[in-house]
Amino acid sequence: MKRVVTSLVLIPIALVLVFLAPRWQWVFTLAVAAIAALSGWEYMALSRRCGAKPPRIATMAALLALFAVNFEWPDLTPALFGILGLGLLVYCTFFKPVDETIADASASIFCLLYTGLTLIALPTLREQANGPSLVAFLLCVVWAGDTAAYYAGRALGRHKMAPSLSPSKTWEGAIASVAGSVLVAAGLVSLATVMQEPSNSAILSWLERVFPSAVLAYPDEIWYWLMLAAIINVAGQVGDLAESALKRSAGVKDSGDLVPGHGGVLDRIDALLLAAPVLWYAQVIHQRF
Repeated sequence: MKRVVTSLVLIPIALVLVFLAPRWQWVFTLAVAAIAALSGWEYMALSRRCGAKPPRIATMAALLALFAVNFEWPDLTPALFGILGLGLLVYCTFFKPVDETIADASASIFCLLYTGLTLIALPTLREQANGPSLVAFLLCVVWAGDTAAYYAGRALGRHKMAPSLSPSKTWEGAIASVAGSVLVAAGLVSLATVMQEPSNSAILSWLERVFPSAVLAYPDEIWYWLMLAAIINVAGQVGDLAESALKRSAGVKDSGDLVPGHGGVLDRIDALLLAAPVLWYAQVIHQRF
């Protein structure tokens, strides 16, 4: 019940942030940066259980700087990531015990990559021509896959998929997860098509005045979006397993307890950490070719 109630509260908030008018892009970016910071804090807690002691304040400052620069000068993000990574190495060199430098620097730089550079894809996606639609597609596909896997796995799961990483995950749940994501993708594309029909022009006109970014747009053939949903789902499932491996390495069940019914923030967004950049790079490749 906690899991359901938490989802009913957080999902509408997330969708409102996604569909804010373009001039409120900074609010969306700030919200994603806050989630990245909370996830990064939880990751550093996990790394401390493994013996590393990454500098928390310096790493948080680097992570937030990454989002700030991406908001103002997105073309400089890759270069800044390299500069910030080297800066964290220099910090650990001079302010950490010499026998801890490798572990501490590695943990802090990976934190910047794992919870920062991956989530940069969300505000970057939202700034595209049909950005809100893309981010809504990403979130709905990931949520649908996660929900389908959870309930189908509990009801039908018999064959363990990766027992050493996540004993509760089954192949039946994984297959249901892909199916759930593809079905939701088909529903979103169909809804976007219906919204563009001439018979709904009055509703569309009203929606554009009240909530302009909520007008869904999915160009290209439907097969592209169905294939993309399957790819995003697989990336999300791998992201989930990767985070499970990190937790098992640290000897904990959850990354935290901030989200009732879901554990920590990192537990809630683990799929997005791989799914978001996969969608971004898929779009880049598709636009190039």
